[in-house]
Amino acid sequence: MKLSERLQQAWYRGHPALAVLWPLEQLYRWVVLRKRARFIAGQSETYRAPVPLVVVGNITVGGTGKTPLILWLIDYCRAQGLRVGVVSRGYGARPPHLPWTVSASDSAEHAGDEPLLIVQRTGIPLVIAPQRAQAVQQLLAEQSVDLILSDDGLQHYGLARDLELVLIDDARGLGNQRCLPMGPLREPAERLETVDAVLFNGATADTNSGFAMQLQPTALVHVRSGRREPLSYFPKQQKMHAVAGIGNPQRFFKTLEGLDWQPIAHAFADHAEFTAQDLQFSDDLPVLMTEKDAVKCRAFAADNCWYLQVAAQPSPAFSRWFAEQLKRLLPESL
Repeated sequence: MKLSERLQQAWYRGHPALAVLWPLEQLYRWVVLRKRARFIAGQSETYRAPVPLVVVGNITVGGTGKTPLILWLIDYCRAQGLRVGVVSRGYGARPPHLPWTVSASDSAEHAGDEPLLIVQRTGIPLVIAPQRAQAVQQLLAEQSVDLILSDDGLQHYGLARDLELVLIDDARGLGNQRCLPMGPLREPAERLETVDAVLFNGATADTNSGFAMQLQPTALVHVRSGRREPLSYFPKQQKMHAVAGIGNPQRFFKTLEGLDWQPIAHAFADHAEFTAQDLQFSDDLPVLMTEKDAVKCRAFAADNCWYLQVAAQPSPAFSRWFAEQLKRLLPESL
């Protein structure tokens, strides 16, 4: 087991050895709290876009379902007649220059897996840059938009925001509720008291703590050709190789089990760079991966490679709440 996997298990299941990291956690907490205090006091340089900006982020390390929610928000806003743009750090991307406007024909190496997925699914204007203010400025120079969504960036205080949405994996929660490196938190748990909305991915009902959200499998898509098939294309008890290079691969494997399939799990690091050999096994079973991984594998995927497309389904209460926020932020557009 890799060191990162051992650390994740310790964060969420507990381990007495984590206590040796307490001094480092205290230093980390001091740094992030000081950074936020300077932002609140107006002592840090901050760029505010001329249009409303919504941050979709998390306070934990690892996947929580941000990209599916971004896709849902794009569809929802478009249905209201709004022009939407997206900015992202572009984790792992190596474009010719920065900021970089992502095209559907880009490689994942240039654009990053998540930005490329979003553009290929929606055709939305999307710009990546580690300094998100630069991404916003390039986006606005190239496009007329009513609203900007920031894919992650909750802790990127150089970019002012009008709304903060935070996702939490309902099954894992906040782990031991300690900050890095002693626990999985990017910011102390009290930060949740200051955000506008919290969504619990995997929850079945809203609570006083936040809104429920589910990821609903919608289709099987052939990686190389893009051919779509219904979930019934694979029969019940179908054995398959399940490949996942995401923040929480176990969630993907459990989803496949919930569809009454029998996945053989192959977990990779988040944002892993795959090769053809990673998808080759000693049998003829199908290989099923996430859409985020598929954008990196299309050029060399074999004929037995598929990905599972999913769609975020926030609770009706969240939809109503978000509609009210749009009316507040864009009273003349709605």
